[in-house]
Amino acid sequence: MHDVEARVLNAIDEAETVNLLAETVRVPSVTGTDAESELQHRFARLLTEAGMDVDVWKLDLAGLTGRPGFPGTEAPRTEGYGVVAVTEGEGTPALALQGHVDVVPTGDLAKWEGSDPFAARITGDVLHGRGACDMKAGLVANLAVARAIMKAGIRLARPLAVHCVISEEDGGLGAFATLARGHTAEAAVITEPTSGAVITANAGALTFRLEIAGRAAHGATRYEGVNAVEVFWPVFEAIRRLEAERNRDVPGIFQGNAMPYPIEIGTVRAGDWASTVPDLLVAEGRLGVRLEEDPAAARAAFEEAVLGVTHPWLRDNPPVVTWPGGQFASGRLPAGHALLDEVGGAVADVTGARPAESAAPYGSDLRLYAAGGIPTVHYGPGDVRFAHAPREQVELRELREVTRALALLVVRRCGAL
Repeated sequence: MHDVEARVLNAIDEAETVNLLAETVRVPSVTGTDAESELQHRFARLLTEAGMDVDVWKLDLAGLTGRPGFPGTEAPRTEGYGVVAVTEGEGTPALALQGHVDVVPTGDLAKWEGSDPFAARITGDVLHGRGACDMKAGLVANLAVARAIMKAGIRLARPLAVHCVISEEDGGLGAFATLARGHTAEAAVITEPTSGAVITANAGALTFRLEIAGRAAHGATRYEGVNAVEVFWPVFEAIRRLEAERNRDVPGIFQGNAMPYPIEIGTVRAGDWASTVPDLLVAEGRLGVRLEEDPAAARAAFEEAVLGVTHPWLRDNPPVVTWPGGQFASGRLPAGHALLDEVGGAVADVTGARPAESAAPYGSDLRLYAAGGIPTVHYGPGDVRFAHAPREQVELRELREVTRALALLVVRRCGAL
């Protein structure tokens, strides 16, 4: 097997991998856009060229919405495609490498150096651009491994699968559809950015919407009205108290993260005229779900805190709480599962150091694979602190290291004939 491992590692074309990453970043595959579908078809072609049997299908969006466990969506979408590639061989794939093609919107273009978030600018050993970190570097690493196996002329004893999914950023529809189609594996690695660690657990995140009623009046006689912004403030304070309460006992796996279950208000809209007392405030945000917590219990705790605010106006005009958009439960690798040591051993052989085990405070597709009976971890290039930001970037050194570690993992877990 040592000879096989060396052949696969030698077959990795690092320059080709960087070029592919740059090309992939240049596709503006924002969640729900046509470019998301374009990138799926491009990866389907590349995986076919890598000698894999590729399943490409159009998602039944209406049908998936009605399935139990539907994870919710936030971005408008008229179509979506699934892509799963499998090497030859009988039986369930021994391993799936998974990545999502979609990225979040760019935000204010003026905040980006060079003003083009999709330019894939390289400075030194760093590639900059929307999606570079989250998670096109990981997506490209998966493909690079498949290409290296083909170029090395290796035939795996048990199949390897590569899953390319859409809609991770707004709930996980792509992963949900992939599992619903019957694609599975004995274990999975999602190549989200992990800064060299192996993430074995994710907190969840539930999108909420608050509607706070006020009473309109002319701004010159504001005392005749009730300002919905002012009424919202004690609700916001109650949310902050709930956040502190839910983060009192932090599991050790979060490694010093003082707030693994944050609650944040992301958008606030109120009023429709400068000289009118606003009679409605709408706030949307995300509620962190604790490890192994039933999302229904998390929703109940949030609603109790919001509806329990003591305020004379709110007593007769209670806030309205709804749960639109993405609904991420928590998820984790079963304790003692061999996948952690297998990934850790491959990483150590490439980098010379055993990776730390950690947990992430954000939701991901991990929980869908775990719920589907597939033990899953995150291990991929990049630092999540650069994700969703105008400074998004990935170190190419990490791309090289992750690609090599995944190649070793595949050969060892799938075996070679």
